[in-house]
Amino acid sequence: MANMNMPMDVVNDLFLRLPATTLVRCRVLSKPCYSLIDSPDFIASHLKRTLETEEHLMILLQSPQLLRTVYLDAPDKLSDVEHPLQTGGVTEVFGSVNGIIGLTNSPLDLALFNPSTRKIHRLPIASIDFPEHSISRENVFYGLGYDSMSDDYKVVRIIQSKDEGDEGDESFGYALEIKVFSLKSNQWKRIRVNFEVQILFIYFYYDLLHRRGNGVLASNSLHWILPRTGGHTAFNTIIRFDLASDNLGVLNFPQDLYCEDDMDIGVLDGCLCLMCYSESSHVDVWILREYQGKWSKFITVPKPETVVSFEFVRPMIYSKDRSKILLELNNGKLVWFDLESKSFEALEIKGCEGPCNAEIVVSSLVLGCNGDPCRAQEKKIMQESDNSKANLCIGYLHSLRF
Repeated sequence: MANMNMPMDVVNDLFLRLPATTLVRCRVLSKPCYSLIDSPDFIASHLKRTLETEEHLMILLQSPQLLRTVYLDAPDKLSDVEHPLQTGGVTEVFGSVNGIIGLTNSPLDLALFNPSTRKIHRLPIASIDFPEHSISRENVFYGLGYDSMSDDYKVVRIIQSKDEGDEGDESFGYALEIKVFSLKSNQWKRIRVNFEVQILFIYFYYDLLHRRGNGVLASNSLHWILPRTGGHTAFNTIIRFDLASDNLGVLNFPQDLYCEDDMDIGVLDGCLCLMCYSESSHVDVWILREYQGKWSKFITVPKPETVVSFEFVRPMIYSKDRSKILLELNNGKLVWFDLESKSFEALEIKGCEGPCNAEIVVSSLVLGCNGDPCRAQEKKIMQESDNSKANLCIGYLHSLRF
């Protein structure tokens, strides 16, 4: 194995600047490098620096049978990500936080996955109280979040039964089941729903957009919008799941949008956003800059000439100079929207054809580097005899140092 001839404190400083995919390869340099990169302190420091500098940001692209990643600043280098749940069905992504994503094949088959390190953590099966015939995909809602209070990653699963209960039953309306998974304990627990939230689920929701069932993370809480449905409910509502207390509650909604019939929720730079589709010529985006504060109208996005209609608009991330916002349009088209000129510039990703759902993912070592235990990738990496990988890492380190 090649010798780096560098003090480990220097190596530590240089390693912090590297993307996680490179660090996985650098683990073969030596046992000290292996131990350093695998240590919890280094993983936390690397994540902290990546979030602060916004370096090595990736776009995760999901097509029906494939996951792919591309760095935001190098959209010509598309990488395939091996299908991590290894089934013949369609794996869906339901969130991204600190470099890990949530994956599901069904309400009983879920996992946390780091696309940079290929580490996967399959969640234990959480039984469902309702019979199979009373469940449909449109009424299963997921959320992935990081609880900064307990330093824990959590998955929330909300299932609404299609079978309406009797008025005298405890399950009057459409019964609701909520369970939350904790990575620290590797266990699910049931969440009791108070009347303020239970009453909202007398009717069905999420009829308009398939991806509306995925929770949006902001201020240590996950959020879902409950839109007015066919005139059954009086107002639009946002429910929030507090990741610290594991309580489900209601968040304030802008009065101007109480009665709009087509709404969606998102997040930009840590702030909740609401998208209003009431006009065919544009989409109004509202923002909550101070949590629990007052909503304000943020931007109006005109319909691009290349888009027939607005089916889906989601702000994803600011450009580095904050003059533009990356938007996802209609579940697949990525464009930069100039805040001053109101113009659009397509983000062309070489090799990406057809519709793809998109998520912003940071390059991190969260979950570790051991790979999928079912495939013993760690053993394969450590037995790798090709010194070219080590030499590549050393060359890169020297280029950073000098």
